[in-house]
Amino acid sequence: MTDISRQRAEQIRIGIIGPQTIVDKIMRIIETFPSFAPVPLVFKKDDEASLLAEQISRDVEVLILSDPLSYRKVKEQSTIEIPVHHVPVTDAGLYKALFYAQQRGKLSGGISVDTLTEAMVRRTLKDMDSMNVKSMVYDGPAYASTDKLVAFHEANYTSGMCSIAFTGIETIAQELSSRDVPNLWLLPSDQDIVVSLERALLSTASRRSKEGQIVVGMINVDDFGTQALKFNNEHEVQKLKLDIHRMVLDYVESLDGYLTHMGGDEYLFFTTRGIFERETGGYKTIPLAKDVNKTHDISLSIGMGFGMTASAAGTNARIAMRKAKEAGGNACFIVREDGTLIGPLEMADPVQDVLSFTDAALIKHAENAGMTSVYLSKLLYQRARFGKYEYKVHELANLLEITVRSAHRLLLLWTDNALVEIAGLEKVPRGRPRQIFRFTFLQKDL
Repeated sequence: MTDISRQRAEQIRIGIIGPQTIVDKIMRIIETFPSFAPVPLVFKKDDEASLLAEQISRDVEVLILSDPLSYRKVKEQSTIEIPVHHVPVTDAGLYKALFYAQQRGKLSGGISVDTLTEAMVRRTLKDMDSMNVKSMVYDGPAYASTDKLVAFHEANYTSGMCSIAFTGIETIAQELSSRDVPNLWLLPSDQDIVVSLERALLSTASRRSKEGQIVVGMINVDDFGTQALKFNNEHEVQKLKLDIHRMVLDYVESLDGYLTHMGGDEYLFFTTRGIFERETGGYKTIPLAKDVNKTHDISLSIGMGFGMTASAAGTNARIAMRKAKEAGGNACFIVREDGTLIGPLEMADPVQDVLSFTDAALIKHAENAGMTSVYLSKLLYQRARFGKYEYKVHELANLLEITVRSAHRLLLLWTDNALVEIAGLEKVPRGRPRQIFRFTFLQKDL
């Protein structure tokens, strides 16, 4: 089995079914769930959802539908044995739609709303200080037909009761638009999608089987010797060590883990994968690093290793720690049992880009092309923290701490190995334009 096929086998395949707009939104957010291997399917009419679900149900472990109506049709018309979830339409989507309509003066004549309950609509209007806005909420069957919902909105508009319709279903929005009825489609919020994906993850058999998988963590205080020199006496240094030890101990206790001090400025701990995923918000943040940084102005390097045995997890933790150190410290990387690299996780500074993962085959290809582990770690770190994957030669030289001439040589080598391409030219007041090089393998879609 190749590295890529092994990685795919380790990930949980999830079917995503819905209209293009919501599927694209889910695909963007699912990048923060490295455990998932998404299989997206797009429909133009919600009647197609059941057929698509039947087609894909044997190839995935869990399904997520874009809205309650398509979910209901799948449950009624299909005999699917895997878990099926949907993204709910909540008042979070109504907030955004109301604000948009208010900015354009569309609320003066009242609103008509489907999918949401009257209590949700009233609560949202109250929160927005818009209780004077007249609202007509559909109170028929929870899963009414498209024809009934369209008729409800159109009747309210033509009678002058409402000036705009809010619907949670795209096909209804399209039909209303064809009849010249002003409307807004209530899209799910990012948080609604995150919660739905978390529920889907917890329902899978693969996820449950990995709950008790061993996780080994290594923590190292970055450049502790230099930090110790700031103190005037050994007593203060020892107090600092005790404070750090206490904070690490408290963090490991929150993981229900076991901690051992390796001596000096390094710690080793053990926990289980299920607890670690929950405490990090799905591999997103390490609160310990932020606490230590704010309290003592000290950064940490953390390496996490997953494995089916303690030995394998320990080996992966050491590899992850090396990646964190090579990136310059103040970073946490995870190496999973299949060799996939995840990170860096958020430490003391916020990660601006989404969490990303890089498969073992791609890492090996980069290193075979002359990209050392140190160079790769620094590039991955810059990509995850700043979303940066384009460099001019002098920028790359500064990042990798090499000469411009060496940077030119490496870029030529990496271009020949399809890791880098020329993205454009930057004009300068004097001299030749500077080339901008794009590291294509760092882009999220790869």
